[in-house]
Amino acid sequence: MSGAARQMRIGMLTPSSNTVVEPYTSALLAPLFPDVTAHFSRFTVTRIALDQQANAQFSLEPILAAARLLADARVDVIAWNGTSAAWLGIDKDETLCARLAEECAAVATSAVISLMKILKTRDTRRIGLVTPYTPDVQSRVIDNFKDLGIEVIAERHAGLSDNFSFAEMEEDTIADLCRAVSKAGPKAIVILCTNMRGPMIAASLEQELGIPIYDSVAFTLWGCLDVTGIDMTPLADFGSLFSSA
Repeated sequence: MSGAARQMRIGMLTPSSNTVVEPYTSALLAPLFPDVTAHFSRFTVTRIALDQQANAQFSLEPILAAARLLADARVDVIAWNGTSAAWLGIDKDETLCARLAEECAAVATSAVISLMKILKTRDTRRIGLVTPYTPDVQSRVIDNFKDLGIEVIAERHAGLSDNFSFAEMEEDTIADLCRAVSKAGPKAIVILCTNMRGPMIAASLEQELGIPIYDSVAFTLWGCLDVTGIDMTPLADFGSLFSSA
């Protein structure tokens, strides 16, 4: 990390059943190791749906309890590495990040806040959307994105609700879903779910399709590096997300 006075520590909150965030974030950060490191804390999330029980998994106190553990590690930035605000509303993440900053004395961001910043910065309003979610969750996401000025012109979803199962989707399957939505001519494709194995296929898909691919694990990390002013160009091999202005 150019000009770093000391190690930069990134704290990330992840669902308990997620098996992608930790290893893939660490892999993405390899070019910046040991100057920048990621540290993780979990809270219980096992099912993604729109009912009250599923939504209660994202109540504030369990998340803050997990965050306080990361505060012990004196992280410089803390991120909610999950996409629940996509169906619950971005205001949920805005409220959460305000509390995280207060509780942890660190800059706070989230996956969805980072995504919206990328789309705004790069003037991207028409996207293709790929998720593992059920049809009703997908519809809610699309409606919420529309309210934020983002039009989903093509979408594919796997119809799954068990959070653990999302990580079992093969990279080839995810790539095929991206190829399908690319036919509509979106300005970018968003792989929305931090438990899908999209980070390591993004760069090759961009070369194949000629469209930016924004994966959730990658754009959450992008958000952390962005708010702390860390040079992320060493990660450019992982896709245009880390190399474009």
